[in-house]
Amino acid sequence: MSKKQSEKGEPKHKAVRKAIEGKIPNGTLIAIGGAENKGDEPEDNSSNSENLNFVKTEILTRFVSELKGTNPLVLVFPTASSIPQEVGASYIKVFQKLKVSKVEVVDIRNREDAQKEEYLELVRKAAGIMFTGGDQLKLTAMLGGTELMRLIKERYFNDHLVVAGTSAGAGAMSTQMIYQGLNGAGFIKGSVSITAGLELLNDVAIDTHFITRGRIVRMVQMLATNPTFIGVGLEEDTGIVVKEGNQMEVIGSGLVVLVDGRGSTHTNIYEVEEGVPVTMRDLKVHLLAKGDTYTLENF
Repeated sequence: MSKKQSEKGEPKHKAVRKAIEGKIPNGTLIAIGGAENKGDEPEDNSSNSENLNFVKTEILTRFVSELKGTNPLVLVFPTASSIPQEVGASYIKVFQKLKVSKVEVVDIRNREDAQKEEYLELVRKAAGIMFTGGDQLKLTAMLGGTELMRLIKERYFNDHLVVAGTSAGAGAMSTQMIYQGLNGAGFIKGSVSITAGLELLNDVAIDTHFITRGRIVRMVQMLATNPTFIGVGLEEDTGIVVKEGNQMEVIGSGLVVLVDGRGSTHTNIYEVEEGVPVTMRDLKVHLLAKGDTYTLENF
């Protein structure tokens, strides 16, 4: 029997999908809007320089606090980055400052790397995983459908694995993923590109750097095509901790913008040609900050 087949002869990824369908994850998911603080003081005149919610390394400290076991192993995946060695080294440095002594960089450069037994063995032993920023399409194209991603999902649902992602690493976690669209724009039909994400968070679409880069309109265009989804816009140095697949807590210094299109009464997206502005009526928007909680009811 092939190693990639279940006992019933099904491909492993199909067997895993059946096994986790409708199941409440045992793991914890942490999605970060990018630019999470790594110990530096905020720059003068920045949004955090006078923000009383700002705490140095708050988000990464929370990630470490969620890890299970003694001397836990953390894996850093800089797959999305164009400078993976530098990015990997920066996370090793900050995690060591946070007293995590076992940190490994899983430097996957192609889909063949995602099948290597040495990397699979690291995932089997890991207590936490961090997907860095970069290009989320690169991340899904390299990891989607691979044995490594199958194993991450399996451990997230069945074990107490902590899976975190920042910027592109967060954007790729949801069911639907925005991978291209102009900042501060996206109101023209056809200007936002959407594809499937890594599907760790069901019926949710995540966008990052949300307020800094003015991304609410491109989120709305995505919701116009899938109004059953909840749009989660994460500002920089801000994140969500999700337990049981749908219990969300806000951490960090900024805001999380939730955009709910389930009660919308009209959109023109199916009526107009590409190049025409998209409209959508009766959206519900929530602004949440540190300590606020929310139940993602679609799970």
